[in-house]
Amino acid sequence: MSIYLRATLVVLIFIVVTGLIAIPFGNPNFIDRAIALELSFITLSVLLWRGYSKALYACIPIAILVIIGNSLAPPHVNLMMTFSKPLNAIVLIVGGYILQIALIYASLRAIINIRSNRMTTTT
Repeated sequence: MSIYLRATLVVLIFIVVTGLIAIPFGNPNFIDRAIALELSFITLSVLLWRGYSKALYACIPIAILVIIGNSLAPPHVNLMMTFSKPLNAIVLIVGGYILQIALIYASLRAIINIRSNRMTTTT
């Protein structure tokens, strides 16, 4: 397993742990969507751990959707701007932005690494 694939797996695990911490503090009206998103990150983690590198391609759009969703939700923006609930704001910033950007970066690097290894092997 390449270093970038491992990095992607580690970031996914951190996202899952952060999500498990954040779900109890979230709005109960959105618990179904939060659990579905959490299950998608768990599924991606398992697929990558099992060696399915095609799961890397799903990491990028999901991370982008999380970032866009957090940016367009007025309660999230208000919470991050006011820090009215500091723990919630920190978890939202770390899990919703920092780790998602890290997931995009690690996934892209892993995809580039896999493609360059294929090109080197074939020639």
